[in-house]
Amino acid sequence: MSIHVDTSDRPLSVEEALAHCSAPDHGAADLFIGRVRDINDGRSVQAVSYDVHDALCRRVFTEICDEAAAEWEGVRVWLAHRKGRLSVGEASVIAAVSSRHRDHSFRACRYLVEQMKRRAPVWKQEHYVDGDSEWIEGHVLAPHA
Repeated sequence: MSIHVDTSDRPLSVEEALAHCSAPDHGAADLFIGRVRDINDGRSVQAVSYDVHDALCRRVFTEICDEAAAEWEGVRVWLAHRKGRLSVGEASVIAAVSSRHRDHSFRACRYLVEQMKRRAPVWKQEHYVDGDSEWIEGHVLAPHA
């Protein structure tokens, strides 16, 4: 199968994503790794908690991947999001795409990430070094994506 989606409380695997996207006729692979960073809006972040509606999230991820596969024919796609509490530096999301040529791979991977941020039922709570925490709204870079 050319599409893989997942939500998991286990660490995400770059190796598994790239292996899934491997195909002998594909000359390009694009990989996006979203990681927990140590600062946001000037506040020092200690960790992030992700709440995920598993079944709905997987359905939305599948829809997004199906859309990408329809737009960029022949791509292989992987989209996975971590749930639970993650420390700074841990991967929260992995999107991977392979295709025959780099343009489709780049564009499809960007599409996966932007649509996931816009549509997926994933909620993010930042935990700060000062002991405070706050639910954060997601941000989409490309309004037209």
